[in-house]
Amino acid sequence: MKKLYELAGADENRRFSPYCWRARMALAHKGLEVESLPWHFTEKEAISFSGQERVPVLIDAENTISDSWEIAKYLETEYPDTPSLKLDHGEVLFIKFWVETVLHPELLQLLVMDIYNNLAQKDQNYFRESREKLFGKALEEIVINRDERLPRFQKLLNPLRTTLKKQDFVAGETPGFSDYIVFGAFQWARCISEFSLLNADDSVTPGVKRCLTFMMDWPGMQWDTQSEKDTANQSNADINNQNITLVSQSSDRDNLLFKIRSSSWFPLLRE
Repeated sequence: MKKLYELAGADENRRFSPYCWRARMALAHKGLEVESLPWHFTEKEAISFSGQERVPVLIDAENTISDSWEIAKYLETEYPDTPSLKLDHGEVLFIKFWVETVLHPELLQLLVMDIYNNLAQKDQNYFRESREKLFGKALEEIVINRDERLPRFQKLLNPLRTTLKKQDFVAGETPGFSDYIVFGAFQWARCISEFSLLNADDSVTPGVKRCLTFMMDWPGMQWDTQSEKDTANQSNADINNQNITLVSQSSDRDNLLFKIRSSSWFPLLRE
């Protein structure tokens, strides 16, 4: 059984790293079973076998792969008979660097206190010290007037808006790894914060949700019941306050359980 170490909060079912979400979605895209293992910032020793200190870390038989990009390349090479992640598409590297150098820094400044508040106590001191050193100010100061700074973030999404008006996914008619890079950024926010990032009528919103809906029907994902899947495909208004549980295929379901709460998706939307 493959194993994937993922960053977790105080609630170990709260897996919020955008990079871990890329790896999780890539595995699901390939239809590959995996055991998901929670990991915390201060548990460096737990992944020391990988030769570095960050997640995601994938263990596949005798192979250990770290970094979401390296994991995607590994999966594409080792499992060529599964659906392609489209890593050879010209847009994927641009999307990777655009998200990591433009979207992520902006998101961090909007969400940094929400991240801190959702961390395990043992991680909070590390996170505060490292991020305050990075920004040169207290976490509380970083998020001051974030509502006023939100239009700047929304403006940065214009290339994404234009693309998703022309096609269903960043990668074209069906999703690829470039979509999961973008999705990971929004899933980071969705999992960790109630702060509204997008207007309800923003054209980015249906594009990101198409990615999620596509994965609900992907062979690598399995619903506990048909009624859960039906609920997931209802309109926004119908599912606004319902819990949806998505389970990756695995004989060890407890370790792979993660919740996609529809009610917590909608704080991304500004009414």
